[in-house]
Amino acid sequence: MLIIGIAGKELSAQEAQWMQHPAVAGVILFTRNFASRAQVSELSEAIRAAAPRPQLLCVDQEGGPVQRFRDGFSKLPALKHFGPLFERDRDAALRLAHEHAWLMASEIRALGIDLSFAPVVDLGRGNRAIGDRAFHADPQVVAEFTRSYVQGMHAAGMAATLKHFPGHGSVLEDTHFDEAIDPRPLEVLQREDLVPFVAGIEAGAEAVMLAHVTYPAVAPEPAGYSPRWLNTILREEMGFRGVAFSDDIGMAAAESAGGVKARIDAHLDAGCDVVLVCAPALVDDSLRAMEGRPAPNMAGLSGLMGRTSPGWDGLLADARYSNSQAAFAGPEFSA
Repeated sequence: MLIIGIAGKELSAQEAQWMQHPAVAGVILFTRNFASRAQVSELSEAIRAAAPRPQLLCVDQEGGPVQRFRDGFSKLPALKHFGPLFERDRDAALRLAHEHAWLMASEIRALGIDLSFAPVVDLGRGNRAIGDRAFHADPQVVAEFTRSYVQGMHAAGMAATLKHFPGHGSVLEDTHFDEAIDPRPLEVLQREDLVPFVAGIEAGAEAVMLAHVTYPAVAPEPAGYSPRWLNTILREEMGFRGVAFSDDIGMAAAESAGGVKARIDAHLDAGCDVVLVCAPALVDDSLRAMEGRPAPNMAGLSGLMGRTSPGWDGLLADARYSNSQAAFAGPEFSA
């Protein structure tokens, strides 16, 4: 299955045709697709109306540097702010992480979008792509935050996606632009980067997103299209039963598999459930790449579809909403 990107703030005739393709399972939205809450709601309705089957509508609304919708939404602090607070007051930090998750997910669900790809559970060890998006450098601390965050998203009626499996935080390179290789053995990864993923799976996270990082001591290919990482480690050894998403196949580190068709085939053949095609320029080639493949089973995505939402009026009437916004107005979250 594919989750695709679209170009603008309205659905074009060509994009409406894309929605008809049996391999298209949904759309991921970006800042380029956003002007206002009303506009995104209309766009979401147009996407769903154009498709003959339910569509999973997604966004990256983590907070901090990765918040695609801003005007009319709460200003969500980056996850890095929770680490120093944890060192001063563990319980308060975990409560606020839960509240951050609830606030983020509640706004996205009120808009009618199903899924924000969150939380980032990579370790905060200086990766150029992760940076402020990580809670902390200590695996055990990140594991505690992961549990709280997953629970907060669930409280708002949204499924949780742990990213970027098996851990993107301990390499320097940004896989949007460069190949990334982590030489550590599996035993070290199990003691460090995998710890938050174990916690998130135990907390009931419904999805993971794979990293375009290669761990040559474990498998020769990047994790996103590694049968060992996807099937042996994630599913068999870690007991994960949810949906595995690729990271965007338009990223530079994904090019190691070859052209668009080779990238899609590599991910799906390895056991990845859904491939992200975020760049509209790659969608036509991606749809052609799906020709001849078995018809996708959409049932696996049903658990990711958003639960009942009160809408914006209901959210505004909820006292918790204003209290949550106030919780992140202090100076400790403004830097």
